[in-house]
Amino acid sequence: MLPYFEIPALNLPLGQKLDVFGVVSAAGTFLGAYLAARAARWYGPGDDTPLRDVVPWAVIIGLIGGHWMHLFAYHPELLRKEDPFYFLRLWEGLSSMGGVLGALLGIWLFFKKEKLDLYPYWDALALGTAPGWMVARIGCFLVHDHPGNRTDFFLAVNFPGGPRHDLGLYDAIVLGLLSIVLYVLARKKRGIGMLMGVLALGYSTCRFFLDFMRASDMAFVDKRYLGLTPAQYIVVVLWVVGLRMVLTAKRRGLASVSQPGENVQPHGA
Repeated sequence: MLPYFEIPALNLPLGQKLDVFGVVSAAGTFLGAYLAARAARWYGPGDDTPLRDVVPWAVIIGLIGGHWMHLFAYHPELLRKEDPFYFLRLWEGLSSMGGVLGALLGIWLFFKKEKLDLYPYWDALALGTAPGWMVARIGCFLVHDHPGNRTDFFLAVNFPGGPRHDLGLYDAIVLGLLSIVLYVLARKKRGIGMLMGVLALGYSTCRFFLDFMRASDMAFVDKRYLGLTPAQYIVVVLWVVGLRMVLTAKRRGLASVSQPGENVQPHGA
C-alpha cells in the first residue's frame, strides 16, 4: 500500500499560489511538445516547424477545454458559485481529457489556418502526447485529485479514512506503458496514422474500465450520466476513431521509417 502525502503549495506575490500539479502539468506539456517535434524530425514527415509553431494554440485552447469540461461536464454545481466569471478562471479545475481534446482542436485549427496537411503529423503527435500526458497524470497523482473506490489493492493509496484506488496513478501507468509500445512501433514499418490509432485504442479501452473505479461516496465526486462519467462517453468515440485510423493505416500500406537522427524528407506540405 502506498502512503498518502501532501505537497504544500508555494506562495507567490499578489496572493497567488503555485502547486505541484501546475508545475508537473506544465512540465508534461513542454515534454510532449518537445518529443512531438523531435519525432517529426526523426520518424517523419521530416519538418518539425508546424509542431513548434502550434504549441501556443494547443496550450491555450487545451486550457480552455480542460477547464470547461471540468466545469460544465464534471462539476456543473460550480456554476452556482457567486463569481459569475468562474468559467474564465482557467487555472481552477482541469479535466485532462478536456485538455487533450482542446489541444487537438487547437492543433487542427492551426493547421487549417496555415493550410497545412495534418495527416503526416499524427504519429509524431502521438509520440509526444503519450509521454507528456503521462507526466501530467503524475501531477494528478501527487495531489490525489482522482480518488477511487475503497480497496486493499497493493497499489492503493492510504487516503484519510482508508485505502482507495488512485486513478491518477493508474492513468500514468497506462500512458507510460503505451509510450513504450508507441516508441517500439515507431521503429517498424507502418502506415501513417498507425501510432495515433494505437494510442487512441489503447488509452480509450483502459480509461473506460478504470473510470468505474472512481469514488462515488465522497463529498466532491465526478458527475455521472446514466452511470457513466463524461470521459467514458468520449473514449467510446475515440475508440472508434482509433480503430478507423489503424485500419486506414493498414489499408494505405507501409511507410518508410527512418532510424533516429536520419534526415527524413517531408511527405508534403
